[in-house]
Amino acid sequence: MPRKAPVVIILALLAIAVAAAAIGSVVNGEEPVVPVPPQEIPAPPGQAGEDAEPIADPFAYDPGSRKEFESRAAAGNAHGLYAFSPGGAIATAERVAGWRRQVDAAADAADIDPELVEALVFLESAGREDAMAGDVEGAVGLTQILAETGSNLLGMRVDSELSKRYARRIRRALRRGDLPEVQRLRAARAQVDERFDPAKALAGTARYLVMAKERFDGSDQLALVSYHMGMGNLEGVLAAYGGGARVPYAQVYFDSSPLRHPGAHARLTSLGDDSANYLWKLLAARDIMRLYRTDLDQLRELERLHGNKNSAEEVLHPEPETPTFATTEALRAAWDAGDIRAFPDDPARTGLRLDRRMGELAPAADVRLYRGLRPEALALALYVGAQVRALAREPQTALTVTSTVRTREYQQRLVRRNREATRNFSLHTTGWTFDIARRYGSRRQAQAFQFVLDRLRSLNLIAWVREPGAIHVTASRDAAALEPLLERIAGNP
Repeated sequence: MPRKAPVVIILALLAIAVAAAAIGSVVNGEEPVVPVPPQEIPAPPGQAGEDAEPIADPFAYDPGSRKEFESRAAAGNAHGLYAFSPGGAIATAERVAGWRRQVDAAADAADIDPELVEALVFLESAGREDAMAGDVEGAVGLTQILAETGSNLLGMRVDSELSKRYARRIRRALRRGDLPEVQRLRAARAQVDERFDPAKALAGTARYLVMAKERFDGSDQLALVSYHMGMGNLEGVLAAYGGGARVPYAQVYFDSSPLRHPGAHARLTSLGDDSANYLWKLLAARDIMRLYRTDLDQLRELERLHGNKNSAEEVLHPEPETPTFATTEALRAAWDAGDIRAFPDDPARTGLRLDRRMGELAPAADVRLYRGLRPEALALALYVGAQVRALAREPQTALTVTSTVRTREYQQRLVRRNREATRNFSLHTTGWTFDIARRYGSRRQAQAFQFVLDRLRSLNLIAWVREPGAIHVTASRDAAALEPLLERIAGNP
């Protein structure tokens, strides 16, 4: 396992509609090793649920749509690459592109797509050959190799004691501003700790990937997953799911949950270092590098949109393209046109309850106007409620929705009372966003909610951010596939 904690980084692309799951979907003319039965959206408990027609889950994993799921996962996990890349995504891409000759050599040695090896450099070090995660015993260099892994597994020269001495001398030279001395010391350190030599670090990474491919039946993707997760951990996940290394990672990831393949899900979540999403971040980094070379203007725009908020909500709904409700009259007209639908306060059927304070800053006659969402966002909220309730196995508990649609006028009043409220473009004024209180009926409900949030983000169906008192959720337009859920609450505003 070359390292444990990569530099966090990612890209968002346009989402692709995902087909409903089907038993025995054929991939490359072969049946999947582990069949994926179709799934239904959980129905409400009690009589209403028993009478409700089953609704196929349009976002359950389908082996025949693997590439679409991978594209969604790359887009959904992209925000961190833009938010945390040193200097920004474009500056990082420029640094990474400078290593392409060495990357090509390593990719050729490992027989892996050079774009994916380049993405690994983006994700691991942001293109910085001297990157360090802690001290020299930890992950260092262009590909963030652990000292123990480099010396014991990859046959690299790693003299940790000398490397530490050089690190101290380099820090002192940097404080003096003696850049020629810094360069000399870094070159000398690379002689005693080859992890700091970019070409040798990449060659070591290539050797690791060759070993991993042999262990995982020649799978490039599983080899790359193991680069962060570790081969042993990944083997444990695959064994718990069934089918071993012959199962595509997308299937293991999207078809595992607390209810389906719970052993694999438990192993993925127990790692605690976001290893489960490493492949999606690699694909996102690959997409950033492609845009850097082919469409720099689009990359600049994505970098701007990701930088506007603490989530990717403005990537899903850019301000110039997303109508807002300026006044109460505009919001009332949207209700009349069916562009906003009432949020039902029916916890037994939806797993969601409304906070009675919602809309409290509006005149009493207008309070109900502030308890609705666009149909797609409402359907997404109902999907969240149904999934959380089913996963928690606690039908008596419900999540509390604290905020839905607002007008710009209302937002201005809120800003004067709540310093956490944004003074800029608020997605609440578009009807695409809702907040759920961070108050839970049980630990199981909280864990189920976290799983659903992470899964929906990896499907690129939502952007979400944790606020002091609530989880702020923005639905994608692709949530329109969930609108059959609205029929379950028809006539129950």
